[in-house]
Amino acid sequence: IAAIAHVTAKTMPHEDAECRKGSAPNIHDPATRELSVVVPSYNEENRLPLMMDEALDYLEKRQKQDSSFTYEVIVVNDGSKDQTAKVAKEYCKKYGSDKVRVISLEKNRGKGGAVRTGVFSSRGKSILMADADGATKFADIEKVEEGLKNLRPWPKGMAISCGSRAHLEKDSIAKRSYFRTLLMYGFHFLVWFLCVKEIRDTQCGFKLLTREAALQTFSNLHIERWAFDVELLYIAQRLKIPIAEVAVNWTEIEGSKLVPFWSWLQMGRDLLFIRLRYMTGAWKLEAKKCN
Repeated sequence: IAAIAHVTAKTMPHEDAECRKGSAPNIHDPATRELSVVVPSYNEENRLPLMMDEALDYLEKRQKQDSSFTYEVIVVNDGSKDQTAKVAKEYCKKYGSDKVRVISLEKNRGKGGAVRTGVFSSRGKSILMADADGATKFADIEKVEEGLKNLRPWPKGMAISCGSRAHLEKDSIAKRSYFRTLLMYGFHFLVWFLCVKEIRDTQCGFKLLTREAALQTFSNLHIERWAFDVELLYIAQRLKIPIAEVAVNWTEIEGSKLVPFWSWLQMGRDLLFIRLRYMTGAWKLEAKKCN
């Protein structure tokens, strides 16, 4: 298995967004906004409006209260087959392309690939990953921001604050089937055993990173599907980036793209390969520099 993992590994992460030159925003450049919000979206024409309305309402009110606060929302259309791009572009018209941008990928790359593309095109001092379904209340950004502040002083400007649903686990178990509960515990055990020991909920899509932490972690990221969060945090631990885990409000929204058995099987395989590929040297961590 270790040999297969080593031989089939990509030797380097994709460098497409990272190496772009010219006028397009780039993670290597100095920040020009206080906050970037990256929203990966695949066939989200129905769920995206609720999330965008809530997020932009909060961000606009915050900007009115504090004129120094600047933001951008980057919707990454991950090869959607529906009207996700059209829906997102309506918000560009309403709020202006300086506040809302849409990046469309021709082919579906997976949530990790979509987030990575958005991060590489961001302009914020802090970068927030937020799911398109709006399962986490956007106002809870204040909780993860507080978690980030509590980690100061940040080594080399790097820190990560993760939203967490771990405090809701007992209630969710009561509503799940035994099979799904077994899958959940099995996945948590594999995450703990193979990759990340300090974070109880690695999969919550509400994560806030400093710009430097985003550059270092996403530049080294290989996984582009569901398990990318685990590799992200595994890289952060290897680079000794401080990580906070903060409880957030979360509501399950219908329309999840996660197929319980097959998606978890793929994630289990990816977890094993993450550990083996870093152990065998197929994947190596490289420090990146800002301009």
